[in-house]
Amino acid sequence: MPTDAGDPVPAVACVGAVVLDGAGRLLLVRRGNEPGRGLWSVPGGRVEPGESPAAAVEREVREETGLAVRAGAEVGRVRVPGPGVVYDVVDLSCALLDPSATPVAGDDADAVTFATAADLDRLTCTPRLLETLRGWGALPS
Repeated sequence: MPTDAGDPVPAVACVGAVVLDGAGRLLLVRRGNEPGRGLWSVPGGRVEPGESPAAAVEREVREETGLAVRAGAEVGRVRVPGPGVVYDVVDLSCALLDPSATPVAGDDADAVTFATAADLDRLTCTPRLLETLRGWGALPS
């Protein structure tokens, strides 16, 4: 994606967490800040300098939900245009370390839930989230 000056738009490395609980529900946070303020999405954010995607996703889930997870395999990758940048997001499958823990919204999340397939039909999610996760086979059944 070129800018007006013909320079490439900088890519920002980001991660997302695909976390299913024991009942097969998907962990979602409602964004408290832009991009996507007020929309539901998987927990995630920017990869800090020197941080691996696995470490970043574990940190982001902890900051946004209070839950501890172990990062697993890559589920998929998307590029999301932003203002003057493109977010290069790798979504990782994550396992809950304490399945009995209750999530609590924190950091830039203003709400958190484990969503069933029926819940997903009524929640307003970030653009293309559900179709992307469905294409990867990562949605609750």
